[in-house]
Amino acid sequence: MKFILMMVFSIPLSFLKNSFWLNQFVYFLMFFLFMITMSFDYLFSNISYIFGCDLLSYLMNLLTFWICALMVLGSAKLYKINNFYNLFLFVNMMLLISLFLTFSAMNMFVFYVFFEMSLIPTLLLIMGWGYQPERLQAGVYLLFYTLFASLPMLISIFFIYGKNYSLDYNFLYGIDSYLLYICVNAVFFVKMPLYFVHLWLPKAHVEAPVSGSMILAGVMLKLGGYGLLRFMKLFMLVGLSLNIFFIIISLVGGFYVSLICLRQVDIKSLIAYSSVAHMGIALGGIMTLNYWGMCGALVIMLAHGLCSSGLFCLANIVYERVGSRSLFLNKGMINFMPSMSLWWFLFCSSNMAAPPSLNLLGEIMLINSLVSWSFVSMLMISLISFFSAAYSLYLYSYTQHGKLYSGIYSFSSGYINEYLLLFLHWVPLNLLILKGENFSLWI
Repeated sequence: MKFILMMVFSIPLSFLKNSFWLNQFVYFLMFFLFMITMSFDYLFSNISYIFGCDLLSYLMNLLTFWICALMVLGSAKLYKINNFYNLFLFVNMMLLISLFLTFSAMNMFVFYVFFEMSLIPTLLLIMGWGYQPERLQAGVYLLFYTLFASLPMLISIFFIYGKNYSLDYNFLYGIDSYLLYICVNAVFFVKMPLYFVHLWLPKAHVEAPVSGSMILAGVMLKLGGYGLLRFMKLFMLVGLSLNIFFIIISLVGGFYVSLICLRQVDIKSLIAYSSVAHMGIALGGIMTLNYWGMCGALVIMLAHGLCSSGLFCLANIVYERVGSRSLFLNKGMINFMPSMSLWWFLFCSSNMAAPPSLNLLGEIMLINSLVSWSFVSMLMISLISFFSAAYSLYLYSYTQHGKLYSGIYSFSSGYINEYLLLFLHWVPLNLLILKGENFSLWI
């Protein structure tokens, strides 16, 4: 509860003149305070009213604090050109509060309320600071895909309360209903996103500003995985017969999306589609209902949050220089920004699950879980792994090599704050693997 109060008291910071970097400092301060006060355990601790954290909530909250702090760092241009940056800081703070409360809620209905609340600041980010006029359409896609799937969940929550007389996580017990299974989990499938209901994601990413892309890739997609990890224990019996369909869709869909990545000409679109492929394999792991799958999904959600967010930052750094995200124009960047080329390589290699990134640990765990569930899944997993390397190398080689676009008549190796931004994404992504056992304590 003290963290909620701290966040509420820091809202006035958003309206102070020249408080841009002070705001970021407060986010980092909250991150470190939160990290010190929590214990790595599967039990709920810091319980206060209807909020409390176990390891799953704890890791998701840490990720939220970290990404929100880096959003401020990545949006320095708003401050430089004075583009309503105080309003931006306020929207960012509202987003942080709603996500923190979503992950900390110990009650199904409270979780639902803040889950929906987090949509509004994201929508404002996309519509307010996006680049093209199509951002309005992208915002509507984002809103209605999620709302359409989440209304059945609201009705299901009332039904579960009528049967159970409690919505507290600790008092929920197994539900043997196919209809409830679909109604409760549909919104999480959309949010992950599952192939077939993923179309809002590339659209939202392409139209969003860098901060919008960072929070979408870093935290918003994780809401779907978090919800499934939290509520799948209710549907163990139903899941044994239904989950096979979702595993097939997510694995085959992951393969299709990997092929789609190979023919993208927009850098942001390519990174967005790669998110769908990575989340597909995480969804498959959760649906196996085994221990490796649950832990692997948690690890890859954290890894993807840092890696994908970093890639969007790189795309934005190039976009601010060249004025385009097209792969046809962004060629030969190794000549134009030689130091930045190293960061492109590091993030592209992490994206294809090369050691020592956390993505590797997550993929190993998920491959274990899926292959032990069914040997046949090995076919699709091998294709997804191969093509994730293919599109990551395609992204790197197309942007860094080739003939430099003659329209660029300047030279820039990047600013210090850009290198700091990338460093703060990459270091946790590659150091967390050294304490990988901590991610397997929750179940």
